[in-house]
This record gives sequence, structure tokens and C-alpha cells, in this order.
Amino acid sequence: MKLSSVAITMLASYISRETMTSAFTISNIAKRSIHSTPWYLAAEGGRTSNAVSDKDLMGKTKKGKEKKKAKLDTNPPKGTRDFYPEDMRQRTWLFQQWKDVAKTYGFSEYDAPVLESESLYTRKAGEEVTEQLYNFVDKGDRAVALRPEMTPSLARMVMAKKGGLNLPLKWFSIPQCWRYERMTRGRRREHFQWNMDVWGVSGVEAEAELLSAMVDFFQRVGLSAADVGIKVNSRLVISEVLTELGIPEDKFASTCVLVDKLDKVPIDAIQDDLAALGLDRSVVEKLTTVLTNKSVESIASVLGPDSEAVKELTKLMELCKAYNIEDWILFDASVVRGLAYYTGIVFEAFDRTGELRAIAGWTLR
Repeated sequence: MKLSSVAITMLASYISRETMTSAFTISNIAKRSIHSTPWYLAAEGGRTSNAVSDKDLMGKTKKGKEKKKAKLDTNPPKGTRDFYPEDMRQRTWLFQQWKDVAKTYGFSEYDAPVLESESLYTRKAGEEVTEQLYNFVDKGDRAVALRPEMTPSLARMVMAKKGGLNLPLKWFSIPQCWRYERMTRGRRREHFQWNMDVWGVSGVEAEAELLSAMVDFFQRVGLSAADVGIKVNSRLVISEVLTELGIPEDKFASTCVLVDKLDKVPIDAIQDDLAALGLDRSVVEKLTTVLTNKSVESIASVLGPDSEAVKELTKLMELCKAYNIEDWILFDASVVRGLAYYTGIVFEAFDRTGELRAIAGWTLR
């Protein structure tokens, strides 16, 4: 059976930012000094310590006292955070909700080292994550990095078993991940995330189960479909549209990146990038028009009833209805982030009020 992986990722910093971030004032910190007294033998003919024989000792001692000690910075490194007991109680509660949901759906927990070989992430040169690595050369002259995400570690673990694992796999983890990037609201340089991974299922049944698990979690913490929605799309949609517009396969990933930018900047701002790819402005305008479709029925009118993308999305929607989560799910062809390297269904949970960032995503097949 062909290996496939489907993953759901939820950032702890998004879900619990309001409850997990707090400030503290530390006072009355005890200061301790450690003193050592050199013992020596000063009798004639015995050994004499350097402290006794050094005639300039007092001068050196005086100079040493004049040096100011660097003040200890009690803040954690930029982009990181401390978890005091009250914060840990909330974090533990949140993690337990994730674990309970995962186990309800039959997933087993796994983990991997936070320190991995750098090559595990640089094999796909050009990806954003490669540019954000916390990487260094260790004392054994090995190029290593703090993990920026969990999927490469999972793939390494599965490959290490050389086909010895029974499929399908249903594993979950709550790793701490590191990325050296510009910090924004709700996004630090280290975070915890909830991963649910399925290997060995080629159809959309895996995505439907993960969507159901996501909704289960939201309901357990008191959220409803009025609070959170989940947008879904398929790589097949944009792939078929790009093929129809005559955009070659080797420009697929770059085009997806540019289309994703249009959510933040006008098309004029990426005109130079379009020219570099050899894309005409009218092609991208047609593409963005297609991507405004908000229902499977409307995209079917564009791609036709025999479209593989339409068939895949139709089946997914039917499964969501069977899981009784259809009120949470909506098709949105404009969700293209991640399509440059994901090959199947992608989804993004969002705050319906528009106040927060994306809450959860994606999938990989």
C-alpha cells in the first residue's frame, strides 16, 4: 500500500494565548556568594601556594573587585516564555484535552528528539522553514537543528522501520517546535502544537476523521460552529485550473506562493514576481477569479462534473455530513497556503469574528 500521511496541527499559542500569557514581577531574589579558601603549607622547605608567593596579589585582587559583574537578565530568551505553576496548570489541562480526543479516535502517542540532523529539513531547499532554522554545528562537528516541525521526524521514524510497521498508522504528538522568525501577535519563536497523523490511507476518509476530531476538541472546550469555522480546499482544484490556463507544472509551487500573497497585497505589488515566472497578469487575474468560489457546486460549474477535484471534495463533504460536522465545514478555493507541497485536501480552522489568526490546519498526503 502506498504510504501517505495526513496531519492535523494545532498551535497551543493560538488556542490558549489569552489564558496562557501572563506577566510576573519577581522580588526579593536571594543572592548567594560562594567562597573558597585555599589551604597551603607555608613551613620552610614545604610547598607554597601561588597566592603566597605572588607579591602582586593585592593589586590583582583590587583590580578584580573593580570589575562590575554583568547583571543577570531574568527574562527568558526573546521569543520564548516561562511557565509558572498557574500557567502549567492551564497548559496541562489543554494538553490533556488534546490527548483525550486523540485517544478517543484510536491514536497512539509518539515523540522524537527536539534536536535533529539539519539535513532532515534542508533536503527541500527553498522552503520557508529552511530559512527559519535554529541550526548550529555541535562539538562533534555535526550540523544539527532544533526541530521546526514534527512531520520530518515522523517520516524518519517510519522509514527507519523499513516497512516493519502495520498500516494504517494513527499516531499523535504534542511537540515543542522552534523557528527563528519575526514575531507577530500570537506567534513566538517556540511553540507547542498538537499533531495527529495518519499513514497508509489514500482516500479522504483520513481527512474526514481528522476534521471530526478537530470539531470534537472545539466542542469539549466550549466552542461551537458559530465561533469557529473550517475552510477546506484541494490541491487538485488549483492544479486543474493552472493546467487549464496553460501554466506548466514546474511553476506550480511558485504560482501558489504568489496567489497566497494576494490575500495581503494588491496584484500590482507582485507584478515583478509574475514577470520573473513568465506569467501574464491576465492569467493570475483569471486564477484569482476562480479561487473566489465558495461552494463545491460553483467550482464544479468551472471544472466540470468529471473533475477529480470535484469528486474528491464531494466525497469529503458527504463524510463530514455523516460525522455530523457539516455546520463547521465550508469550501473555500482561496485556501492555497501549503498547496505548494501538500498534495491532497488542505483545511484551515478560523475564528469567525476575524479577531484571531488561523487556529489549526493542514493536511499532507
